[in-house]
Amino acid sequence: MRMSVIGCGYLGAVHAAAMASIGHDVIGIDVDERKISSLSDGVAPFFEPQLTELLQEGLASGRLHFSARMADAAGSAVHFLAVGTPQVAGGQAADLRFVDAAVDSLLPHLRPGDVLAGKSTVPVGTATRLAAKVAETGATVVWNPEFLREGWAVHDTISPDRIVAGVPDGADGESAADLLREVYRPAVDAGTPFLVTDLATAELVKGAANAFLATKISFINAMAEIAEAAGADVALLADALGHDTRIGRRYLGSGIGFGGGCLPKDIRAFAARAEELGRREAVGFLHEVDAINLRRRERAVRLVVDALGGLVFGARIAVLGAAFKPFSDDIRDSPALDVAIRLRGLGADVIVTDPAATENAAAVHPQLSYTRERDEALRDADAVVIVTEWDEYRRDLTPEHAGALVSKRIVIDGRNCLDSAAWRAAGWTYHGMGRR
Repeated sequence: MRMSVIGCGYLGAVHAAAMASIGHDVIGIDVDERKISSLSDGVAPFFEPQLTELLQEGLASGRLHFSARMADAAGSAVHFLAVGTPQVAGGQAADLRFVDAAVDSLLPHLRPGDVLAGKSTVPVGTATRLAAKVAETGATVVWNPEFLREGWAVHDTISPDRIVAGVPDGADGESAADLLREVYRPAVDAGTPFLVTDLATAELVKGAANAFLATKISFINAMAEIAEAAGADVALLADALGHDTRIGRRYLGSGIGFGGGCLPKDIRAFAARAEELGRREAVGFLHEVDAINLRRRERAVRLVVDALGGLVFGARIAVLGAAFKPFSDDIRDSPALDVAIRLRGLGADVIVTDPAATENAAAVHPQLSYTRERDEALRDADAVVIVTEWDEYRRDLTPEHAGALVSKRIVIDGRNCLDSAAWRAAGWTYHGMGRR
């Protein structure tokens, strides 16, 4: 099938490469010519495991192309809309300017029977509004939300845990649903649930999923606050809770909280849209979810200050991690960098290391020192703060090896990812988040 992907940022580039890998003829469109040039050369403009290989395979096969000209999208049976929806400046709502601009540019190239499939995370009601714009072309607007995890985006696109197709009522909607089944035929044949809904439900699914996930993370972080006050251990508490099949253990890892370009802004936009619909009370808890999440960053800083006896000014602090999560170079709303910046603001000599994100971090926060070499960051450190749980910190770094490099054996485990007993046995002063 010939298809276009409008917007070749994180979501669009992955979707385009993945669709080409399962046999479709894909044209990726973006207004950023440098991004298009990089993708056309088979070079991903961001770090995502397996993506570079997928890009190069798609380009070599002739099934994948990229262009800055919207006219090159003409003739596609389905157009995937994958542009960004950032938080509006000075507010909580989603900024839909890029969505509207992309659709306006695409309108002259739509034909009767074409399908415009939205993948961007948008406030409920957006699809219906866009459908009115598109109606005169004879194309059908559907909503096909993405559920990608950064670091696992290729896998989640090719082998999703569910596919949601929000379609309008009537024959056009049924036809569009059938078309999306064919788009995702390998996954559907492999047993992936294919859920057909109305447009509004499909839009709500992504926002509701992120709201639930954020709530679960902030819940265990709230329990970490109580555990600290009571002298309990939140990691053991999470283990006990996780055995309840109604709750489950996943995403009950306490630490410095969530970040990235999706979860924080999406829950704020979800709450903002609920308020517009006159249902502010229904999502009032999300404001506290956000507040708990932000408090965890300050708590990590306080642990460092206390561990150093209040003598932070001039102390050399190794911050292990800059990306908001491992297997990514995404620093948007990164709790890791927030902690580093706060420590720098207290007068500490902060050196940040990360396997993938140091260049991105340095471009935005040049006041910090950076190195890609973990051991260089550890050398002569008065305290070590783990804020992104890369394998080379949580699994490959031994307390004995680290102890031979640092000035003082003080570690603050901002992700509760270390074996606390092993580090203490090696002579380290260990501080976790909500740990005894």
